Amino acid sequence: MRTLCASTLIGEFFVIGFAGLVAMKDPDLTMGTVWTVSGIAMLLTVLLCGMITRPGGTQLGWALQLALIASGFIVPIMFFLGAVFAALWWASLHFGQKIDEAKARFAAQAEAEAGA
Repeated sequence: MRTLCASTLIGEFFVIGFAGLVAMKDPDLTMGTVWTVSGIAMLLTVLLCGMITRPGGTQLGWALQLALIASGFIVPIMFFLGAVFAALWWASLHFGQKIDEAKARFAAQAEAEAGA
């Protein structure tokens, strides 16, 4: 699960950075505001890569997905990209859990065969 989720978060890191570049063109926003918000979100994606398996890590990931979708009010394409990454986040959690369960089964089976 950790690998899939981290891959999704690193993809989001770059998308947030590119969205920051697009948001800079908005005359109502200052460059400092754009890069403060974008920088915090980008830092959060990197920190979440290490927190995924800790309590609250996946919930914080969902909060990031919602924030990414909400950023569509500033950069409209982010409504679409946020929804795509939310779907990728769900898939990473769902299929990552299945992969982890399969690995545990195979490890238990190999251990049982080695002990027999």
